[in-house]
Amino acid sequence: MDTKQKSALPHLDKYILHLITHNYSKETIYNYERDLLMLENFLKNDLQIPFQKFDKQALELYKAELVSIDRKTANGVNAGTSTLSSRSINRALSAFRSYLSFLIANDISCPIPREAVTLIRMERRHARVAELEELIRLIEAPTTMEKNKEVAIRNRAILETLFATGMRISELVSLNCDQLDGKGKIFVKGKGKKERFVYMTPRATEYVNRYVSLHKEKKGALFTPLRGRNAKSQKARISTNYLQDKIKKYREALGIVVPTSAHSLRHGFATYLAESGANPAAIQILLGHESLETTTRYVHPSDKFAETTHKKFHPLQNA
Repeated sequence: MDTKQKSALPHLDKYILHLITHNYSKETIYNYERDLLMLENFLKNDLQIPFQKFDKQALELYKAELVSIDRKTANGVNAGTSTLSSRSINRALSAFRSYLSFLIANDISCPIPREAVTLIRMERRHARVAELEELIRLIEAPTTMEKNKEVAIRNRAILETLFATGMRISELVSLNCDQLDGKGKIFVKGKGKKERFVYMTPRATEYVNRYVSLHKEKKGALFTPLRGRNAKSQKARISTNYLQDKIKKYREALGIVVPTSAHSLRHGFATYLAESGANPAAIQILLGHESLETTTRYVHPSDKFAETTHKKFHPLQNA
């Protein structure tokens, strides 16, 4: 996104540069810039006031815009009929708070204090992951559902790797061939450029080896597209959108009713490690989380586990 043109938000380009030089992830930088451009468009086109006149009343109008079905995107076009989740709204507000903090730290005048930008209440949902048997069926789906043998082996290797390691989808698509040691240990660079080891299961290693054996001269990116103009490029990487779309199709074909995505496999990884008795601190390290509190949000006791626990421990179960 181009921030070089005259901005309604002063020093926005310098703020984005600040994020880059302070090692924020590419995803965070992209999201924050997009969120702030959405605010900038609202400031220019809806409020039609300069930034220095942005007050608490204007802030409430901006929040109303974020929750509105008629909101505009960062490009100034109508967002359509979908509404933003509370998580996305809070990310947009956090981006604004971060921008205000940057201005204050650099002695640049702000019309509103950072503390005035409060987050909205998050909706509480019944956190669920699919049962283990369903996740296994999902992981194995490419073998029977893909007509192209190469696609089947590659997609099976991808899903096996996601569930075996618990890595983020962004980490998976960024994998290079030289990150594999052939023994099931992978060195990855995660959010905030934090580095850690993740570990493959024997079955995941088997399918990755099958995939690699189809491309003996393979270098650079590990998981690559098989079709398209960039298919033969060593730099081309499979897209996250492709993977999410494939997982959705596999899930629907299998009749798995619990919404399941690539990120759900990461939650499932944490959940079933915990249910098997894994140490929470070890799960935290494997997921690459800074705090144990974050890790606990990834562990969602399965319905079957909750039922088994009830039957085993309820004092009146056998009365």
